[in-house]
Amino acid sequence: MPGLDTGLVLRTSPHDRGGADTPAIMRDVVLALVPITLAAVFYFGVAAVLVIGGAVAGCVATEAFFAPRGRRFGSVKDYSALLTGLLLGLTLPPSFPIWMAFLGGVAAVGMGKVVWGGLGHNLFNPALVGRAFLQAAFPTAITTWSPQGSRELAVYASNLAVPFMKAPVDAITTATPLGLMKFQGTGTPLWNLVIGDTPGSLGETSALLILLGGIYLLRKRAFDWRIPAGILLAVAVFAGIAWAVAPATYPSPWFMLGSGGLMLGAIFMATDPVTSPMAPMGVWIYAAGIGALVVLIRLWGGLPEGVMYAVLLMNAATPLINRAFRPTPFGRGRKVKEDSP
Repeated sequence: MPGLDTGLVLRTSPHDRGGADTPAIMRDVVLALVPITLAAVFYFGVAAVLVIGGAVAGCVATEAFFAPRGRRFGSVKDYSALLTGLLLGLTLPPSFPIWMAFLGGVAAVGMGKVVWGGLGHNLFNPALVGRAFLQAAFPTAITTWSPQGSRELAVYASNLAVPFMKAPVDAITTATPLGLMKFQGTGTPLWNLVIGDTPGSLGETSALLILLGGIYLLRKRAFDWRIPAGILLAVAVFAGIAWAVAPATYPSPWFMLGSGGLMLGAIFMATDPVTSPMAPMGVWIYAAGIGALVVLIRLWGGLPEGVMYAVLLMNAATPLINRAFRPTPFGRGRKVKEDSP
């Protein structure tokens, strides 16, 4: 009848929606990174604040600059730029100059997200795009490490170095556990790796805190558990094989698991839902590929670390993996040939 309100709502699928949206997921990841960030500040002091602040500022400023008119505040409010800057800052050394960290944030959002069409369209993890840019542009600065507890004026002078000038940090540089193992054959106690009492990037402060953050995100269902599980399992298996064959030459699997940026990359980088596969079998292949590449680069590559390159390479393979393991649409099974009469 005309004018009759039936109360029915016509809507396209999906009809059952979860309570989490993009800002909520981003906010959960940021909260999971708070203890790791505080540990970085505890170990490296104000230098950690300066580096992370520079990276976050670069990401947020670039996000706001390229956002459509009238939506600049809304674009920044979804926490994606904040999260990208925080992750980028945690991959940098404590003595990194602020202006370089800011440029890394600009590259992370500009080259890692904006050029692909914005949030949800990027092929590569934006934070790792920013770090790859910095690795190529400033290889010396990004491989200059400070020991734990270093609060010398030389570190702050390096942070505050003006563009195109080098700060005097030679007196306080040291080697990371991966560098010591690869180039000197010297190991690091496992407990030091667990609590983060080692030189390295700001996000390598504590494998234990990273795992606790991952457990929090797992309870929030913020990522696919198969990705970090597959990466860590692949690293343990391949590193374990190499160690069993030549224990005097190659490090133990637990050293490989606890050192470098593996934990941070496996839990917070590789799990980006936009740049990782969708089908379960594709996820396992993606994760195993990252783990195998990490071991390959660390043991036989020219660099002591390989997490960044492993994740970016498998990000590039994600569209191919999705195409190969595309789920069958509901109601469209295999065609069965009818028996001829």
